[in-house]
Amino acid sequence: MENRNYILAIALSLGILVAWQYLYVGPQMEAERAALEAQTGVDASGSPVIVDESAPGVAGAVQVSPGGSLVPTTLDRESIIAGTDRIQIETSHITGTIALQGARIDDIHLVEYRETLDEDSDTVVLFSPSGSEDPFYAEFGWAQGAGGAATLPGADTMWQVEGNDTLTATTPVTLVYDNGEGIIFRRVISVDEDYMFTVRQEVENTTEAGVLLYPYGLVARHGEPRTSRMFILHEGLIGFFGEDGLAELDYDDVRDDGTTQYRDVSGGWLGITDKYWAATLIPSGLESYRGEFRMDQILTGESFIAAYLGGGFEVAPGTSIGIENQLFAGAKEVAIVDGYEADLGIERFELLIDWGWFYFLTKPMFFAIKWLFGIFGNFGVAILLITVAIKLVFLPLANKSYASMSKMKKVQPQLKEIQDRYKDDKPELQKHMMELYKKEKINPVAGCWPVLIQIPVFFALYKVLFVTIEMRHAPFFGWIQDLSAADPTSLFNLFGLLPYDPTLVPLIGPLLGLGVWPILMGITMFIQMKLNPTPTDPTQAMIFTWMPVVFTFMLATFPAGLVIYWTWNNFLSVIQQAFIMKRHGVKIELWDNLKAMFGKKPAKQPAE
Repeated sequence: MENRNYILAIALSLGILVAWQYLYVGPQMEAERAALEAQTGVDASGSPVIVDESAPGVAGAVQVSPGGSLVPTTLDRESIIAGTDRIQIETSHITGTIALQGARIDDIHLVEYRETLDEDSDTVVLFSPSGSEDPFYAEFGWAQGAGGAATLPGADTMWQVEGNDTLTATTPVTLVYDNGEGIIFRRVISVDEDYMFTVRQEVENTTEAGVLLYPYGLVARHGEPRTSRMFILHEGLIGFFGEDGLAELDYDDVRDDGTTQYRDVSGGWLGITDKYWAATLIPSGLESYRGEFRMDQILTGESFIAAYLGGGFEVAPGTSIGIENQLFAGAKEVAIVDGYEADLGIERFELLIDWGWFYFLTKPMFFAIKWLFGIFGNFGVAILLITVAIKLVFLPLANKSYASMSKMKKVQPQLKEIQDRYKDDKPELQKHMMELYKKEKINPVAGCWPVLIQIPVFFALYKVLFVTIEMRHAPFFGWIQDLSAADPTSLFNLFGLLPYDPTLVPLIGPLLGLGVWPILMGITMFIQMKLNPTPTDPTQAMIFTWMPVVFTFMLATFPAGLVIYWTWNNFLSVIQQAFIMKRHGVKIELWDNLKAMFGKKPAKQPAE
C-alpha cells in the first residue's frame, strides 16, 4: 500500500514534469515573420473610418485600423528611422523617437536590458516602425462616423512640433496639425522615468459647424513573433475589461476566432504582451469604450491589433475638447507594474505579469526571494534560503510523514507474514493490514505527502523563474550566470573540454545538455530513493531505480535556478529523513541498498 501511494505521488510529479518538458523543448517558430504595412478602412484623406454601430444614425461594424500608405519593401530599421523626421525620446529607462509622420510611437529601446549576457550586445528593441523587419507600434487618433466630412489626421499626416523637440521625463512635447478646414488638432505627449506615456489629444473647432469625433488608440504588431510556446506563460493579446475580467488571446486564437470585442467597458486596459515586455493601452480618460482584438490580413502577412474606441465627442463651433490616456511600453518589472496599479488606479494591472493559477503562492514567493536578494545580493542564494524556509514551514507535516514511513518499515516482517497468509484472500488481506496499521498508528498514505507538497511549490518557483524579468540574466556562482536559463555545461562535451555543442545534435540535442547541476540533482534524488528498502515487486523496484535517471535528463533543460532548488531540497530531505529514521530506531538502508545494487547477485537455483 505504502509503495503504491508513493509511486502514485511520484507519477503525478512525473506527469507534470513531462508536460513541461514536452512544451519547453517543443517546436519553436522557425523564423520571425516580417510583414509589410497595408491598411484597411481608410477614407480619401488617409484617416481611419470607425463606424460605431451604437451611435445614433450610424450602422455597420466597428473597425479601428492603422491608416496610411502601403510600404512596398521591407527596409532596415535604422535606415527607416534615419530617413524620416522625428523627435527624440530620452529617459533613464528608454530611448527612441516618435515619427512626425503619423505621430506614431514606433521606436523604443529599453536601455537597461540587453539581448544577451554580453555587455556589448544590443539593447532590447520594443517598438519598430512600419516597413522594418518586425513592426510594432502604438497609434492614437480621432475617427468619425460614416458620412463625416472633416479631414482627420492619419498615419500619413505630417505633424508640426510646437516648442520643445525632445521628450524627456520632465519635458513633454506638443505636436500640432491644422487640417486647413478650421479644425486644429494637438497632441501633447509626456513620459515618466519608467515606461508610462501620457497622450493628451485636443481638438479646437474654429468653424461654424459642430463635428462628432471618436477617440481611439491601438497597438499593432505585424507578423507573429517568436514565442516560448509554453502553456504556463501567456504571450499575445491581453486585456482586463471590468466585469468581463482578464482576457488572454494567443496569436493562434486571434487568427482562428476572428475579431473579439468587449463593449461598454469602464476602466481596465488592453495591449500585446511578450514574456518580459509589453505595450498596453490604458483608456483612463474615457467614461466607457469598446475594446477589440483582431488580426488583419496585410500585403504579405498578418497584423495583430489591440484597440479601443471611445464614445463620440461633439465639438461645438468655437469650442475645444481634450482627453488624456496612457500607454505602457516597457519591461514588466513587478515593482513598476504594481506601482502603476496603485498610483494610477489601473484595475488589476498586476495581471500583466502572468502569475498563473498558483497566484496566491507564486507572487508571495517572488517577494520573499526578492527580499532575500536585497539582503544577500544573489538570487541563487535567495532560492537556497527560501528552500530552507519552505522546509521549516512544512516540517511538522514532513516529520509525521517520515515518522509514519519509519513505522511502516518496522512492521515489514508482520506485513510480509500477513501477505503470505492471505495471498489468496484479498478482502481478508486488506482487513488484517488495516488492523495492523490501526494498532501501530500508521497512516499508509503519509508517505505521499513529502512529494505531493513539493508540486505546488515547485510549480510556483518555476513560474517565478520563468516569467519574472528580475530573474532574467540573474547570476549565481561559477558557470551559472543566468538562473532563468538551463545549466550551460554538458557531460557530453566533458563540461566544455571538447570544442563542440552537443545540444545542436539533431533530434536528441536537447537531451545532451546534461550539466553539472542536473547531475547533482540526480545524485541527491538517487540517494533519497536508496534510503528506503528496495521494493519486493520487480516493477516498483525498476521504477525507483530509473526515476532519478529520467528526472536528471528531464531537468537538464529547465532553468538552472529550479534545478538548484530541487537539488538543495533533496539534500535537506535526505538529512531530515535519515535523522527521523534514526530517532525511531529504523535501519537506514542506504549502504545495504548500494551494496545490493552494485554487488554480485546470487545465481538462481535450478528448478527441481
